[in-house]
Amino acid sequence: MSAATLQPGFADPVGGAQSCFRAVLDAMARPGTIREAGFGLAPPAPLAPATAAVLLTLLDYDTPVWLDPAVREARDWIAFHCGAPVVPDIASCGFAVALSLPALGSLPAGSHEAPESAATLIMQVDALDRGQAFRLMGPGLRAPATLAVAGLPGGFAAAWQENHALFPRGIDIVLCAGTSIAALPRSVAVQEA
Repeated sequence: MSAATLQPGFADPVGGAQSCFRAVLDAMARPGTIREAGFGLAPPAPLAPATAAVLLTLLDYDTPVWLDPAVREARDWIAFHCGAPVVPDIASCGFAVALSLPALGSLPAGSHEAPESAATLIMQVDALDRGQAFRLMGPGLRAPATLAVAGLPGGFAAAWQENHALFPRGIDIVLCAGTSIAALPRSVAVQEA
């Protein structure tokens, strides 16, 4: 077992997971809001503290996860701390962890009978307070909101529109940067601002 694998998770596993879970729920309920998660975590590269916190909170032995090749250096840490089985095929995951946007259509989108079986993408980006601005509209927003993200590819809004059109099917995204998170639930419409 490597030293990176043994790097600690939450100092207080219960309190840390509860705090991060509240942050993720709030980010999902209020698309475009930025919440904090992962303070004090020092995960192995290339994981940011917020990404590690979300993984520690949402993954367990019953949640198959697909890892972007760029994240595979942290595979042993994820397996050790989360116990989640790593699957080689993105089409069979419950969660996907990426540093670059995979084709959204390659992720499980759920079914009309079981939309909750769709995958959640945990995507690490460069920043959530600068970069391309996106206008968000839909449930959880009284008025359109704006979210700036550095690290999403050009054409993201068009790719998201295809995902959004599948509603109630489709994937959800948790964006992570440093110790910040934001969420894009499948119910929200996204346009370039």
